[in-house]
Amino acid sequence: MSQTNLTTATVGTKTTSNVTARHSKLEGYEFYHKILGSPKYVVAPMVDQSELAWRMLCRKYKADLCYSPMFHSNLFAKDAKYRKDALQTCSEDKPLIIQFCGNDAETILEAALLAQDYCEAIDINLGCPQAIAKRGHYGAFLQDDWHLLNEIVKTLHSNLKVPVTCKIRIFEDRDKTIRYAQMLEKAGCQLLTVHGRTREQKGPLTGAADWSYIREIRENIKIPMFANGNIMDLKDVQRCLDETGVDGIMTAEGNLHNPALFTGQTAKTWFVAAEYLDYAQRYPCPISYIRGHLFKIFHHIFNLRPNANLREELAVANGLEKFRRVVQKVQQKYEPYHEGLKPYGKEEIDPSVLIEEHEYNMCLPPWLCQPYVRLPPEIHKQVVSEKARLAEDPSRDKRQYYDNEGKEISRKRMKKLRRRFRRPDKPEGKHDRHLENCHHCCCNPLGFKCVFRLCRICCRDRCYSENFDCLGHGILIKSRRAKAKLYEEIPRKDSAFTEDQKPEDGLEHCKRANQEEELRDALELIRQS
Repeated sequence: MSQTNLTTATVGTKTTSNVTARHSKLEGYEFYHKILGSPKYVVAPMVDQSELAWRMLCRKYKADLCYSPMFHSNLFAKDAKYRKDALQTCSEDKPLIIQFCGNDAETILEAALLAQDYCEAIDINLGCPQAIAKRGHYGAFLQDDWHLLNEIVKTLHSNLKVPVTCKIRIFEDRDKTIRYAQMLEKAGCQLLTVHGRTREQKGPLTGAADWSYIREIRENIKIPMFANGNIMDLKDVQRCLDETGVDGIMTAEGNLHNPALFTGQTAKTWFVAAEYLDYAQRYPCPISYIRGHLFKIFHHIFNLRPNANLREELAVANGLEKFRRVVQKVQQKYEPYHEGLKPYGKEEIDPSVLIEEHEYNMCLPPWLCQPYVRLPPEIHKQVVSEKARLAEDPSRDKRQYYDNEGKEISRKRMKKLRRRFRRPDKPEGKHDRHLENCHHCCCNPLGFKCVFRLCRICCRDRCYSENFDCLGHGILIKSRRAKAKLYEEIPRKDSAFTEDQKPEDGLEHCKRANQEEELRDALELIRQS
């Protein structure tokens, strides 16, 4: 199975600006059926989480279509290293849609031209609600700028040989949401994914997605549609298809906690984790991605107080073998319960974990892959207000901390002990860097880029006394003196103008006079030094 990295092709927008919609590409439902293969189960684009190894695992568990992680169009277009590291694919990683974020039509087009040979379509991220998207002015924070979005979609539709798709969030206003979808369809969007939440519904304020908005959009546009939001298991998939009438279901968070969601299985966590590690070994990815996936898979296990040590061990693991050891320890602990060899007694939940008590019993054992159900926004707001009230109460009972010997310690000391536990091999109070001292017998560390192997102070003194430059420290004594000398040799012009000369504007004359005065002062300082 050959793995392909995106090469550093140098395709520019100018060289392809003459390419128009004359491309013989399929559109709408023709594209959906003949190119994508009528996908119903879709894995969402997820930053740092829908990498090749995860996509291959999901495809094993009946995912029909996968999206790449979101790529930043400007970095993708300009930075060859980012482009090479970001996108990895293989022959079995099909069909694939690559997603970009950005706010400039030409930049997104430049990135898309470099990526179009590796995918079946290019997706524009118009749904990211995070703070970084707000700062960068992309994602869901473009949904109010319809003129710009119209330009971006039209530019990509006219210049790419693959279709352009969009992923959006809804507005509070239903009519505006429908007009928004129709605008994108008219601009050239060939497939629309609608997340049934607003831009403000994120984090602890996420709440439930509203499928009724998705149904109304479905009734008012003619291109294929995917629905996103509230997908916890296979029954939710079918229920969403029935209620909205869309063509496929996209899931993100549900898929991260249970990659076998589309099969209807509640797989054993250690089995799924071991499979993912095998794919990660075959298709290497950053350690942080792997650790993040394992935390999602073991989410319910690590919420139990007796498993705090396992959670800490995973947090500090920095290699596949260490990750495998954590997976093996989870298996050794819980497999006897799963096989019925030992009775399972309910374990204490970590007190820092907030859970909502339900009147019904739908509890699965923690070692099975299962969805993460967030607290309703109303309960979160109550918890936040209660914490604020307690923080202002002078008579409140302060939390006490104890070390391993049972002695009471301060909160600061406890945090220090926790850091030591997470990094047992790192000496306390010492730096990893081994700094070499200046060669001029002073106690300062030398500058590693200094041409004289000196610290900044000694380097500056030498450059002044011996008329040298040091590019490492940015000390340019020789160059500045030469420039000053050159200027000094230029004869001063007489202030009076000849009849053939056109006098300068009064303001320009003053500026030039001030500059000359400042330069003369600088020359005097250099002579004194």
